[in-house]
Amino acid sequence: MQAHQKVLFVDASTGFYRMQRYNLGDFFGPVDLGLHLAGKYNSLNIGTGLLAGSIFPGSNRLIFTGFSLCWGGFYISSMGGAGLVFDNLGINMVSILGKAPSPSILYLNRVHGEEVQVEMVPVNVDQVWKQGRGGMYGLTDHVFDRFADRYSNDPRILAVGPAAQATDFGALCSAPISKGELSNVDTWAGRGGFGSKLLQIHGIAAIIYGGTYVDEDFRDRNVADQWFEQRYNKKMAAKDMEATAKYRFEPNFETGGTFGVNFATLGGQIIAFNYRSMYMPEDERLAIHDKLIVKHYLRQFNEETIKPKKQRTCGEPCVAVCKKMHNEFKKDYEPYQTMGPLTGIFDQRAAERLNHHADMYGFDAISVGGVLAWLMECLSENLLSPEELGVTATPVFAPDGFAVETDSIHNAELGVALLDAIIEQRGLLNLEQGARKFARQLAREKGKAVLDPFVYVSYARKGWMVPNQYWTPGALSPMAIMGKYYMYYGSDFYPPRELGRQNAERLRQELLLDNIGICRFHRKWAEEMIPEIVESLYGMKEQYLENNAITASRINSRNSSIFWESERNIDFIYTFLKRKQVVENNTDAELLQWIAYFEKDRQEAALSFWYEVHKGIQESLREF
Repeated sequence: MQAHQKVLFVDASTGFYRMQRYNLGDFFGPVDLGLHLAGKYNSLNIGTGLLAGSIFPGSNRLIFTGFSLCWGGFYISSMGGAGLVFDNLGINMVSILGKAPSPSILYLNRVHGEEVQVEMVPVNVDQVWKQGRGGMYGLTDHVFDRFADRYSNDPRILAVGPAAQATDFGALCSAPISKGELSNVDTWAGRGGFGSKLLQIHGIAAIIYGGTYVDEDFRDRNVADQWFEQRYNKKMAAKDMEATAKYRFEPNFETGGTFGVNFATLGGQIIAFNYRSMYMPEDERLAIHDKLIVKHYLRQFNEETIKPKKQRTCGEPCVAVCKKMHNEFKKDYEPYQTMGPLTGIFDQRAAERLNHHADMYGFDAISVGGVLAWLMECLSENLLSPEELGVTATPVFAPDGFAVETDSIHNAELGVALLDAIIEQRGLLNLEQGARKFARQLAREKGKAVLDPFVYVSYARKGWMVPNQYWTPGALSPMAIMGKYYMYYGSDFYPPRELGRQNAERLRQELLLDNIGICRFHRKWAEEMIPEIVESLYGMKEQYLENNAITASRINSRNSSIFWESERNIDFIYTFLKRKQVVENNTDAELLQWIAYFEKDRQEAALSFWYEVHKGIQESLREF
């Protein structure tokens, strides 16, 4: 097996490129090598793990690393399946330096043993975004029509939309190409806004890549089965079927995928109407969950997607078939939560309308959903006027008398109008420097009440991230990377210092997956087996684990997390704790102490809670 990492450096400003090799052991994958290159060149790095192209399920994620425009620090984002075609280039990573003189398409192709073909081709993105399906989809189609016939095998395309130009949280999107046809199964590297970085910092609007190069990949299923049988008494395929059951179909809930299982099990932990559900009594939250979600939103999903088995993969062979489809719409929990219940939408047609419009523009769906929910509450509370936001309506933003279909589509159309206003910078809306800076400017002009309903994690001076959609303190933790699952997101109560330790452990475990390029949906075996696989193939298990711990420490050494700026963040923590006591009858002594502390002095309690989490993180991620 290979003993080095091959990196293709492309200077977007000149089109010049070079290849460089890095010894295996010094670096093991796209995260630790990406961290090194980002620190040295401020590059955007795109790569696969050592197991790309192998028989291991979920091993073909494409990993993006660099300094994020919206987060403000080093960030890691990943995209399902897109590493399978990347492996045909015969390299481990592309590192993009410099900036093209005008927006361009980066063309990468490799035919057998020849060197990688590299071209920088200018493109009029403003014009192309207006063509065909529009936005990111229009650009994808343009690149496909222009270059796909140059490839012997099906290539893959990465593209950005207008959000990458107008904001700091534009995403990267790709769709599998099979037998010369583009699929409608979108896959995204959304978190971290690397679409904005690719376009604004490097001048690249799209990348098309592929080839016919064949390298040495691990393909011995008999040997892999022996490894799995020694640990689990099951062959690899059987263990993977067990580990990915939630994402395929969960018989206990008669649904599947992140959308189905999460919405079926949330109950009183539902987050709706820009988190205002946190203030409601439990029976009211349960009523929202039962009436608006289980009996309508989830029922539609089950009838239209789960029962007819409309499910696909991200582009690699995988039993999880986690891409739950309805026509051209892909249903994942977090986008259909932020641009669903969080924005007052509980109907599939309405959610499809808003989600698809955000995707067309190329937004990070979770972040833009959080921004829309905040703006909608500002409209509903007269903190901002429709004219100031470039729209003409206000939302229906309370559960009382909520008409599930008509009010949902009303809110969705308002969301669409707000997205248009963000891209066109209508009224006060200018998110070029990010939603946090925009919110702080509004607060200085109009008072802090306009900022307080905005739930986000702060980092450094301008960095921000809408949290993952789980009502748990881990989602607002002061970690060096937030918005991914590099923190504890379970619903159990942990004292804050212990929560910090749990966050640190989760970071280390997730890095094991990302640095080898394996999808976290396979983590129930991958976290245990990856070190053993590295030992079997390379004889470097201990070195790999040590490298992983050092990488976690080095990422954390840049941790510039900022204490919560909005009052809703503080309420998010307190209401979680209070629900544990009142609803779940948790009588843990430390839980009760923290509740009493919040009720006595909420600001001081919040600051102490935040710092205790921070302490647990720092003491756990020290290199020595």
